[in-house]
Amino acid sequence: MANSPSGESMTERIVRVLDTFSADRTMQTTSEIAQRAGLAPSTAHRIVGDLIRSGLLERDEDRRVRLGMRLWELALRGSSALRLRQAALPHMEQVQTRIRQHTQLAVLDQGEALFLERLSHPDAGANITRVAGRLPLHASSSGLVLLAFADPEVRDRVLDGPLPAVAPETITAPIALRAALAGIRRQGFVIAPGSVDAVSTGVAVPVRDRGVVVAALSAVLPREMLTVPAVHALRKASTAIENALLQH
Repeated sequence: MANSPSGESMTERIVRVLDTFSADRTMQTTSEIAQRAGLAPSTAHRIVGDLIRSGLLERDEDRRVRLGMRLWELALRGSSALRLRQAALPHMEQVQTRIRQHTQLAVLDQGEALFLERLSHPDAGANITRVAGRLPLHASSSGLVLLAFADPEVRDRVLDGPLPAVAPETITAPIALRAALAGIRRQGFVIAPGSVDAVSTGVAVPVRDRGVVVAALSAVLPREMLTVPAVHALRKASTAIENALLQH
């Protein structure tokens, strides 16, 4: 790919354009994309035009731009996330039958917890997590499980900080976080009240693929709800997912 005058490759500029989209920002004008991507308007217009012609972006009748279906299609082809989600979904549904709140599946990606799936009961309590959304590893039950079983270099990088507070009870002290991670590895689950939202408790367990932790399966419960049934349901589902992964 040809480089820009700044030395940035075309691939890097395309990624910057795609990164301007988020769960809260699904539609944008090309000018907004240029501003958020830090690109010259002419460069952004050229890249957006190329991506629209390839189907990776789409433009509506008001000339606003959104991510294209072809991008979604390509992302799913042969994706390890798709394999994991397919193995997990039937067992996540069984957890939902038991807890009737929120059940989630997350993986470690680029130093964050990336959520691949979420099932929610219509009457479930508060939950800020979204599919394809991210949370800091230290600030959710899923992230804590992923961090506890991550490579030591990943843990050290997170422990070096900063550890911003997402909610009043988010663990922000490195010593406390290190102790919490050791406890998760010892007991095989985490209960994290108020780490993301003061009115909710996150419960999470690891999911392994041939012995290696590849995901976290979690439930988000109202703060006053008992956590023991959720821990039992998640552990049972995690074992079933691991067995399903062996068949894929």
